[in-house]
Amino acid sequence: MSLDKKDLELIERLIYKNNDDVAISIARSFERLEERIDTGESRQYTRLAEIEDKIESSRQDISDTIGEVREEVRDIVRVKELAELN
Repeated sequence: MSLDKKDLELIERLIYKNNDDVAISIARSFERLEERIDTGESRQYTRLAEIEDKIESSRQDISDTIGEVREEVRDIVRVKELAELN
């Protein structure tokens, strides 16, 4: 079924009358989309900051553990050296 010229003119008038509403609706949709994107980015940055904090905390814990192991190894070596001297 094809559209007649009269139908096309009716559609054209309808679009012309509603074009401001359509433009406003599209603009609002873009604003909501932008807000959602900003919110998503904010959540990502917050999560990345949390992960960075956990990594730094883990790095410090590992460094502390390595320091403790070194000290224990040094103590063992000292005891062994003393035992060999006696």
